Parts: sequence; structure tokens; C-alpha cells
Amino acid sequence: MDLHEAQKQLMTLLDTAAEQFQKLPGSAILLRYIQSSYQNDPIRSAVELFLVLFAIRYLLAPKYSTKPNVVKLSEEEIDDLVDDWTPEPLVTETTAFEEADAEKRPVIVGPTGPRSKLSNGRTVVNLASYNFYNFNSNENLKERAIQTLRTYGVGPCGPPGFYGTQDVHMNVEQDIATFLGTASCILYAQAFAAAASVIPSFSKRGDVIVADKACNYSLKKGIQISRSTVRWYEHNDMEDLQRVLAKVTKEQSKLTRRFIITEALFETAGDLVDLPKLIELKRRYKFRLILDESSSFGVLGRTGRGITEHQHVDASEVDMIVGSLAGSLCAAGGFCAGSEEIIDHQRLSSSAHTFSAALPAISAVTASETLTILQTTPELISGLRDLVKAMWAQLDPRSDWMYCASVVENPVMLMVIKPEVVSQKKLSVDDQQVLLQDIVDEVCLLEPLLSLPSPTLAPFTLANGVLITRLKSLPTNLNNPKEPAYQPQPALKICLTTGLSKKDVEKAGITIRHAVTKMMQRRR
Repeated sequence: MDLHEAQKQLMTLLDTAAEQFQKLPGSAILLRYIQSSYQNDPIRSAVELFLVLFAIRYLLAPKYSTKPNVVKLSEEEIDDLVDDWTPEPLVTETTAFEEADAEKRPVIVGPTGPRSKLSNGRTVVNLASYNFYNFNSNENLKERAIQTLRTYGVGPCGPPGFYGTQDVHMNVEQDIATFLGTASCILYAQAFAAAASVIPSFSKRGDVIVADKACNYSLKKGIQISRSTVRWYEHNDMEDLQRVLAKVTKEQSKLTRRFIITEALFETAGDLVDLPKLIELKRRYKFRLILDESSSFGVLGRTGRGITEHQHVDASEVDMIVGSLAGSLCAAGGFCAGSEEIIDHQRLSSSAHTFSAALPAISAVTASETLTILQTTPELISGLRDLVKAMWAQLDPRSDWMYCASVVENPVMLMVIKPEVVSQKKLSVDDQQVLLQDIVDEVCLLEPLLSLPSPTLAPFTLANGVLITRLKSLPTNLNNPKEPAYQPQPALKICLTTGLSKKDVEKAGITIRHAVTKMMQRRR
């Protein structure tokens, strides 16, 4: 076969291929596209041809391992390794102290109130509940809750963005925003999930967070989920905070989002943050502020608006205010208040809001009703503070063994063993926890130390003791287990309530003080 015949056969083959190609559906459109593309932009045609050839080459290429040094194991070897493997436990083993604590833990039978009945038949004065304003015993709230339950049912059974939002949810969001003085507010079905979801909604990998070492577990969980760069400052130390902010500003040359995260009223320490100083520092170093008011909302300020009212700071100065409706308001859920842009961003990017079922209507209505009560009856708040002062007077100045570490505005009193007593008795942290638990058990089982013939004290005289607890905290070194965790001081936890009279509170304080003295003297 000469060259001329070879060319002739090739042309015949190409003509046959072209004829068969034209019979394919859409072939004419493809040809027109290639012709126009080549005429108008030949470089684009060349790039597309390269991509097509690369895709064909990739699909036809033989499979290969990305780990060339992997050793292939036989079935017997795999079975042996599986038999030898021991999985780590899902939870750590309980200590002897934890087991003893669980066995003696009191169980309340029936509703929680100022006086509660335990499963062992005893009736105790309940100073271990966040029922600060005795809303649990409010008959009007109960009737309103029953009406809401009959109207809306048990729950919305859907996330807020997908048929879960009801009119009562929008009402309570507006009520909270108006109450705090912010532009907008968003509701969360769980108080714990609020802070843990708000933080990663805004702070991502590469961003910077400067946080107080004593932040609660919810905040630290949100910080961990965000995967941001974290810098810690000493608890409530504004000078150390300024040092860390200056260092971060100097080190971070590129543009990043930067946040300060702290609590208003610290859950594990009981003290207050210096909000005016915090606002000054965040302005100077251009940080955003996320403030957790879970412990202060409904407690601080003349009308319970929180630390912004208590320290005379405009709420708009705080970028994000996170709070709980499950504490002083005796409802459920949490919230985040701020500007409209910040709140609208969370409605799509906050995981707890997007993927969790909405708050039950009964809890939303309860929150709105209790907010109204706080605004219309400010004497509730002043009455609670009087009771705190009455308990403080019985414990702090009169005890030789303990002092109150929390501020006087805090209805959750934290009683800490004095440093000189710790040093004198050589008490470790574990020793202090055991000693405090002994005091809790003694207080709960004690007979009343005073039995005055007074009608006011009659219900309390029949009680068998006072129910208090001790401060318990979860692990705090979540971001880096190798770093030393912040260790809160072991403390007794005493929660005041307006459901008791001043004389009742004073009597309970005497009972607690005598139990402390008895247990301390027993400890040699």
C-alpha cells in the first residue's frame, strides 16, 4: 500500500466517523459550539480540550495507594490486633468520694419550693435551688402555663427555621430585647447550647479569642468548638487582660476577627467583672465583646436587667449578651441579644438554633410573664438582696472558719474556707471537698438549733434540716489538656429565695454556721 492509498483510506474513515457522529443527538449543537468557541476564543478551546484529555487520563489511570509504606496484614493478624485492642472508657472511673456522694445525694419528691420533701420523708428548707423569686409557687404562672399547654401543645417539634417558630417565641425575643435595651434578640432551646453555639458562629479557625480563665463550662465548650487561637488572662485581672490584648494586637499583623469572652457574674467565683473597664479596653484594642449574663440576668440591677444596668453601661456597648432563661426566670432556654445584623447572622449560622427543636411554648410564655413581674414589682429584687444580707450577717462575720467569696448582690453565696484555716489544718483540695460535703450532710440532717414559739417560724421548726450543696465544676482545660486547668476554690453553695422570711433565713444561717463549727472542730 502506497502513501496515496493510505491517505484515501484515512479520509474514508474520517468521513464515516463524521457521518456517524452527526447521527448522534445534539451533535450539531456541539459542533456549532466548538466552531464558534474556536473562532471567538481559541485559547478557551485549547484549555477545554486539555481538561477533557486530563479527565480521560484520570479516569483511565490505574488505582494506587496514597500510603506506599502500608503493611498488608493477613486476616489472622487483623483478628489478633482486634482482640488485643482495649477501647478507652466513655467516662472516667468514679472515685470512692464520688460514689459516696452519689449514695447520700438527697432526692426531692414533688415540686421544688422553699420547703421540699425528700425521698426519705424529711422536709427541709431548700437553699439549693435557683428559685430566687419563688416563681415555682406562683399560682398565676401555673394557670398561664396550663392555658399555654392547652393552646400550643407540648412542643413545636421542629427547628425555628422550619415550622418551629411560634408567635410566643417572637414575643419573648421582643420582650428580652426591650428589657435589655438592645436592637434584637434570638432564642435558644437550651441555655447551655446558647453560648456554646454563639461563639463558633462568629469566631472561626485563625481568629483570636481572649478569655477569662474562670469562664464557665459552656463558654469554654464554645471556645473549643470554634477552633480559634485562644489566649487566657488571669481571672478578673484587668491589668493582665490589657497585657494580653496588647500582645495579641502586636503579634497579629494580618486582619482577623478578635473577641473578648467573659462572664458578668462568675458562676464558680461569685464575683463581678469590671464592665466599664472592659468596654474601655475593647474599644482601645478593637476587640468585640461576648458577655455571658447567665448568672446575672434577672438578678443584678434595680430591675434585674443585669450587669449593664448594675454598672450603668449602655447595653449597646456590648456586642453580644448571652443569657439563660432557666435561672432566675424559672423558665427554660437561653438567648443572645445584640444588633440586628448579629442576630440575623445567627438564624442561619448558629448550629443550636438551626438544627435544634424550638423552645416549648410553655417555657417561652413563662419567660415573658416572669419578665413582666420583675418590671412591675421591683420590690422582689430588693427583698431578695435583703435576704442575702441577712444570711451574710449570720455566716461571714460570725464564722471563724469560712468567709463569703461572692459579692453581696449575688443570691448564690459561695462560702470558702479561710486560707489560714487551710494552712493550719494542712487541707488539700480533696480534703476541703470531703470536709464541705460532710458539712452539707450535717446541715441536711440537723434538727433546728432554735425553736422559738413564733407563728412565722412554725413551718420551719418542724423541718429536719437545711438543704444546701457545694460548688461542683466540670473540667475546664478543654482546649489543651496539657495546660493546667483553672481550679475554682472549693466552696459551699447557698441559694437564697424570697419564699422564706428574714427570720427563716437567719435561722437557716445559724444552723449552717453551727454545722460548720462542728465539722471543723472534728477535723484535727
